[in-house]
Parts: sequence; C-alpha cells; structure tokens
Amino acid sequence: MRRTKIHTTKKLEKLVKKLITTENANDCGVLGKWNATVFYVDRKKCWLITNGLTKYNVVLTDVKVSDFSNIEQIFKDALFSQLIYDGIITDFEIISSIIGGLDFLATDNDRSTTGFQNQRLEQLDWWKYEFGSLKNMPIKDLTNRINTSPIHIGKERKMSDYTDSVEEMRKILTE
Repeated sequence: MRRTKIHTTKKLEKLVKKLITTENANDCGVLGKWNATVFYVDRKKCWLITNGLTKYNVVLTDVKVSDFSNIEQIFKDALFSQLIYDGIITDFEIISSIIGGLDFLATDNDRSTTGFQNQRLEQLDWWKYEFGSLKNMPIKDLTNRINTSPIHIGKERKMSDYTDSVEEMRKILTE
C-alpha cells in the first residue's frame, strides 16, 4: 500500500508524539512529501500542511487528540474538498489512492518549506483579525487565497518559473 510522508515541525511533533513513526518508507508517491506545522486560532489547534513539490496547502482546523485515530480520513477529506474549491475536479477514490496511508515523521529541517509556511501563517494572521473567530473564518476561501498567491518554483529567475500552487497541483494530478 502506498504511504505519504508528512514531516512535522518541532512544535507540532511535541503535540503529536503518538503519531510519529521512525520507519523510513522509501516511496513518497506521486505528490512527494508534505510538511505540517501547527498554529492557533481562538486557542484551537489548526494544522497547515504543505506539499513539498507544489507548495499546495491544506488547513485542518480544531484538531484534537481524539481526532488522531481518524487523521488519515480527516486529511483526505480536507485535501479533496480544497481541491474541489480550487477548481481541480477529481474523484475522491483517486485522491485516496494517491495519498494511501499517512506516515508522520519528525522534522526534516526543510528550511525552504518551513520559510514558505511561515509566510503563509503571516497571511493567515492578517485574516484572523479581519474575521475574528474561527467559526467566522472561511477556511476554504482563505486557503484558496494562499494557494493562488504567486510562488517561484525552479532554480532560475525567469518569469516562466513563477506560478501558483493550484496550477502546480493541477499539473501533477492530470498527468
């Protein structure tokens, strides 16, 4: 069965010790690895999970310890509904088979993705003040704003290297 790696930040790792595995699975699947960090809205734990290849983001809100047993399903549902919101229409079974199972791993010190996530959390902080409480925040819309922000993928500084996460995710899923 296919497994998807999600590397956690030190901050999230402390909160989800039970989920962390030490096994090193070789294959990351089509989407590659993901990185997850935690942030708070109204003292509720929310997770920002970012794909390493496409910089595509998924936000899980109000994650509790009791949710850990269903975290794979929660992640797949959030990813699927975000893809639909972002206009990437696909079948849930396809997404489910691409993701497979989840392996939560300790941090991989991916500074590029961590820096990227910190910028996105800064954007979310602005919107926290705009909407007030978590229940007033349109999470899918805010995540869409993050995913459609211009990003740079590539080594050179050509204009063609600038894209957005939705476009990059669409390329991978339609191949």
